[in-house]
Order: sequence, then structure tokens, then C-alpha cells
Amino acid sequence: MNAALECDLGKHPVESYRDEIGSLIKSVNYALGCLKGWMSAEKARLPLAAALTTAEIIPEPLGLVLIISSWNFPFGLSLEPLIGALAAGNVVVLKPSEVAPRCSSLLADVLPAYLDPKAVKVVEGGPAVSEQLIQQKWDKILFTGSARVGRMVMAAAANHLTPVTLELGGKCPAVLDSLSNSWARKVAVQRILGSKFSACAGQACIAIDYVLVETKFSSTLLELMKVWIGKMLGENPRESHSMARIVNKNHFSRLKTLLEDPNVKASIVYGGSMDENSLFIEPTILLDPPLESDLMQDEIFGPLLPIITLKKIEDSINFINSRPKPLAIYAFTHNDSLRKRMVAETSSGSVTFNDAMIQYMADTLPFGGIGESGMGNYHGKFSFDTFSHHKAVLRRSFLVDFWFRFPPWNDHKLQLFRSMYLFDYLGVLLTVLGLRKSKQG
Repeated sequence: MNAALECDLGKHPVESYRDEIGSLIKSVNYALGCLKGWMSAEKARLPLAAALTTAEIIPEPLGLVLIISSWNFPFGLSLEPLIGALAAGNVVVLKPSEVAPRCSSLLADVLPAYLDPKAVKVVEGGPAVSEQLIQQKWDKILFTGSARVGRMVMAAAANHLTPVTLELGGKCPAVLDSLSNSWARKVAVQRILGSKFSACAGQACIAIDYVLVETKFSSTLLELMKVWIGKMLGENPRESHSMARIVNKNHFSRLKTLLEDPNVKASIVYGGSMDENSLFIEPTILLDPPLESDLMQDEIFGPLLPIITLKKIEDSINFINSRPKPLAIYAFTHNDSLRKRMVAETSSGSVTFNDAMIQYMADTLPFGGIGESGMGNYHGKFSFDTFSHHKAVLRRSFLVDFWFRFPPWNDHKLQLFRSMYLFDYLGVLLTVLGLRKSKQG
């Protein structure tokens, strides 16, 4: 797995273990430990009026599931949903991304040796294969990728009324308050840079896309970032082998085009060097690039980090709300008022304070987007639920019934219903005994 990730994406083995292999081992162990509880029926509470009645909620498999994964975390984004789908009792067709061919081939070769091929089938291929797959009837589709392809998946699924979970992405902002504590500043900068440059070179849906900061703090931030990039990645980041490369020439050209915009190029304050032969782009920081540029309109998905200055950090809320809902918001602040406003006044898949990307590792938190960043969620129990139908089961006795639930209708029965739906059992008794008059109409 390490060799495949190095071949396709240039990932260091430590990065591969941190982001994919280790996290998958954690997820498998968590699912195995919780599976009995997840599969158990959940007793449903009923009101006193439901005498001699019991109810429960029973999870059952949806059936045949299609998982289409992405290339940036080719093992994690393939096997994490697979864990949930199998835990819920489904059979699965997995379509890995052809953009990471070595990883796709490894999944196709290895999974049949360890998993029942009647339960899991790996189908390799490019866009034409994906197009053929989504035209078939499935009981559930989980897709990870771009919003453009996500719309195609959803449109095809609609023909069969197939439910879909879409993990798409978007531009995830980091809001950096003017922290007064030097230690907090250092930690915040490390975490921002680590999220952007050490997770598949920024080619991650939950990576920080841009940073919002007060104008008065921007010069301090830039100096801190320059220092910590050097400490993390050395004088020559490519030679450090601690940063992944761009996945292929198409994505390299896309990023190069973003930087070739003259107004964007003029905003580069650090980095900007590119090597097309090795598909490597060094960490690049831009200060106040044009907001109307493609760099600030589209998800960057690479090691380019724009810093946008604001008069007041509170203005970040309006800035975020003026754009499509992101998959994640990261806010680095000690300000309780700003924290509360960030949660209450913005909409996103998740909000993380004083760190970035670690919410993905929490099995007890749902991972998913909202609006253009996706729909539905998974991870841990949420994966099990995503691939399950929760069947309501109610059992009644023949011994007790409420005669007023059947015609013919009259005002007396209407009064009984009024009391019953308010769970006014004394009112029911008084009405039955004729001690409460029935209301008209």
C-alpha cells in the first residue's frame, strides 16, 4: 500500500499511514468492537395509551451498494465506506479511481484474496465504466469526487429512485484570529500549514482552501508561515520527500493556469516554483488575490494558499456566507463570542476550532457536506446507518382496543381523540364517564 501511494501520489510512508492505512485499521477495529450494538434492535418508547403494545427499530441491509471513490486518498476513500457497507450487511461493488492506477490495481488484486468475492466486487476503469455503472439499478450509491460528476451520479440515480450519498468538497476556509499568545500563534500556523501542505499536497476535500485574517495581523502571519514551512519541509520541499506531488499533468496544468493569471501571479508572496517533470509544486502563499479570479472561485485542490485580509475578524462570517456552503470551517480563536457566532450563523459540513482536518479521524462524528459540498454522511456508526434501512416494527395485542377509533363518527368520539392526542388520560376517563361534555365540531 505504501509503494502504491508513493507511485501514484508521491506520499511519504508516514503520511500514508497517518492518513490512510492507520486510520483504516482504527476504523475497522472500532466497527468490530461496536458491531453487535449497531446490529441490535433499538426499543422504541410508546405512550401509555399504547397499552399492550411494543415497538422497536431494526436495522437491515439496503442490498446492493455502489461505492465510487476518489484518487487523492485511494485506500481511505474506498475502504472507509466499504467498512460501513459490509458492517450493515450489504454486498458492494467498488469502483476505485483510475487516476490512481497503482492503488486501483492493488485493490482489485488484493481484496478478492481476503474478502468473499460474492460480497465485494472491484470494478476498474475510467469515466466510461463509471457511466455504465451509475446507469444500473442500485439500492445505494456513495460517490466521492467533484460536484460536476456528483450531479451526473445523482441524475442517473434518480431514474431508479436510488438514494445517494455525495461527498464533494468545496472551498474550506480557515479563520485565524489575531491571537495574542505567541504559543497559540505558533501552534495555529503549524496546524494550518500541516492541513494545507502535508495532506496530499492540499489535494484533499477537507484541506484548508484559504485563510481569512485581519489586515493588521497579515504581515506577522506571513513571517510565521515562512519560518514554519522551512522547519517542516526544509529549504527544498521536494527533496524533503515530506510533501506529495500533484497527481498528474492535467491537474498540474490546472494549478499552473490558476497562477498564470497576471493579477493572481502578482499576489504571490512566497513560493510559486513548479517542476512539470516531477509534477511538484512548492508551497505557495498568496496575499489578497482577486476574489473574482478562478483561484478564489473554484476549489484549489493543491498547495496554493491564499490569505484574504479583513478589517475585522468578525467580517469572516459574512465572507463565508457569501459563498457556497463548505465541507468544513476551521476557526482559530480564543473569542467565545466569535465561536458561538461561527456555529450559529454559518452553515457547513463541520466546524473545527483551533485545528484542521482532525474531525475526519473521529469515528463518533459524522463526516459529510451540505449544499454543494455534498449530502449524507458516514464514518463509524454513521457509516452503518448510511447503508442500513431502519425498519419500524410494532407489535399489538388483540386484548385492548379503543372503540372510538372506528366509524360511525360523533362529537363524543371527537372529544376522546382531542384528549388522547394531548395524552390527557384524565380527560379521556371523564369523557368516557360522561363527566366532560363533548365540544361541537
